Amino acid sequence: MNGEVIFVVARALDGTIAKDGDVPWKIHADLRRFKALTMGKPMVMGRKTFDSLPGLLPGRRHVVLTRQKGWSAPGAEAAHTMEQALDLCGDEDIAVIGGNDIFELFMPLATRLEITEIDEHTGGDVFMAAPGPEWRVVFREDHPAAGGDPAYAFVTLERAA
Repeated sequence: MNGEVIFVVARALDGTIAKDGDVPWKIHADLRRFKALTMGKPMVMGRKTFDSLPGLLPGRRHVVLTRQKGWSAPGAEAAHTMEQALDLCGDEDIAVIGGNDIFELFMPLATRLEITEIDEHTGGDVFMAAPGPEWRVVFREDHPAAGGDPAYAFVTLERAA
């Protein structure tokens, strides 16, 4: 694998990344950023994340890592190990989009984290740990609460040298 492994995730202050099988926020700027960061890349995700999508997202491959042997869905490429998922992606940059088990599995390979930090304690049911000291912030753009959306920030982290 020669490409980057980029995590793309929205995460609340309490670590929430999902609630009731879905992303708890529908912030339009975050959805646009997600599209821009994932367009043209294979997206690696777990089956529950795939099931939470509104359908196949155009312009991106959907590589679904699942323990369910024989699982298939139109337009998705099934993998049963991290190695199979990486083989399917080839040498391209890949976007890892969740859930937490997938993030934990791919964390040793991650080269960049693209996090939308949601400024609230959401109380969800799927959580992701905060990035550790091996990560450094290289970009941050803060946005105030507006139109019913909580305050949030777009944050890019890279591995510290």
